[in-house]
Amino acid sequence: MIRVLIADDQPGVRRNLRTMLELHDDVDVVAEAADGRSAVDLARRLRPDVILADIRMPVLDGLELTRILAGPTAVDPLRVVVVTTFDLDEYVYAALRFGACGFILKRSGPALLVEAVRAAVAGDALISPSITVRLLRRLASTDHGAKSAEPLTPREIEIADLVAHGLTNAEIGARLFISGGTVKTHVASIQRKLPARNRVGIALWARDNGLGP
Repeated sequence: MIRVLIADDQPGVRRNLRTMLELHDDVDVVAEAADGRSAVDLARRLRPDVILADIRMPVLDGLELTRILAGPTAVDPLRVVVVTTFDLDEYVYAALRFGACGFILKRSGPALLVEAVRAAVAGDALISPSITVRLLRRLASTDHGAKSAEPLTPREIEIADLVAHGLTNAEIGARLFISGGTVKTHVASIQRKLPARNRVGIALWARDNGLGP
């Protein structure tokens, strides 16, 4: 069972997130918080598997929460996925720099939300597909992507291309007629071979090698 803490200052949003998550038998929402400070206190006490945090919250915002709970100086770091209405570049970069293992827009829907939670538990990072292409454009001028030390298989190259186009594991599986679990295994192999920290790193490699959008 994946234990989740939801931090958002809007009761209606917390209720909707809880409803979407608890449709899945492997997810249990163990607590809710209406501000960042309460979320930090609850997270330290309950040690949930994943914290879903909005950015704009009173007392302590979601970025500072992420830095405290998941950042480089965190003593026993927790997994934080930012779930927000705002996809401003500075928010995305700050969240990832502070240790977030996901950045999901609230409009992304229930499928991507639960995939982000499961990815976080698996040690992966998931970013809303609508943000991926913009991230690539901004990062291209300063980050030329990873160079593959071990050649990718034809199937891995195909999957890297689809990752660069912003598809989720489920969407890639449907496109290639394979299971989401098989896609996840391929993605993990691609990350190891490149090496790449997350899906953005895979997408950067794909772009530098003539793939992607």
